[in-house]
Amino acid sequence: MKVILNNDVPNLGELGDVKDVAAGYARNFLLPRGLVFPYSPSTVAMFEKRKAEIEQRKAEKRASSSDLKTKLEADELVFDMPAGANGKLFGAVSNASVADELLKKGINVDRKKIEVPGRVIKSVGNYKVVVRLYEKDEATVRVVVKGHVEKAKQSSPAPEQARRRRYEEQAQPAQAEQAQAADTVEPVSAPEAESAQD
Repeated sequence: MKVILNNDVPNLGELGDVKDVAAGYARNFLLPRGLVFPYSPSTVAMFEKRKAEIEQRKAEKRASSSDLKTKLEADELVFDMPAGANGKLFGAVSNASVADELLKKGINVDRKKIEVPGRVIKSVGNYKVVVRLYEKDEATVRVVVKGHVEKAKQSSPAPEQARRRRYEEQAQPAQAEQAQAADTVEPVSAPEAESAQD
């Protein structure tokens, strides 16, 4: 089915484009949402009247894409992540982490438009990440991944050892009291001793 796009539709086209789509896709998704109009002489005439507006909008998108490209290529992103001694990261740098880092710098880019080499970066080094922009335009972002080896924290003794130590600490005063009691035996008087023998 031939349609004219009334809005930008991801993975299909942008406002004013004439596209051929499956009839079910047009009937069930595009037409009910007002994203397209069926191709007819009247809709073509309507879009011809809006042609200047559509071209101006496309020119603005190209200009903003060009500005974004210069911003992206002028800067580099630095990731400092925990890594092993061999340079392998304990995590990974993905398109989502690149998008988050760009957002911190005030640049909002959809993570789906970011192409990381090998889908994720898992080792220390310098990389080039591609960001797809408007139409066929692309920007290359320099990404530097630095690794730092985390110092091993002094591990606390195992729970079993801690329990044993607490038990020994509690047992020491009790043992000392028993030893002291054994050393100080009270003398027993003779008549009590005789009655104790009976």
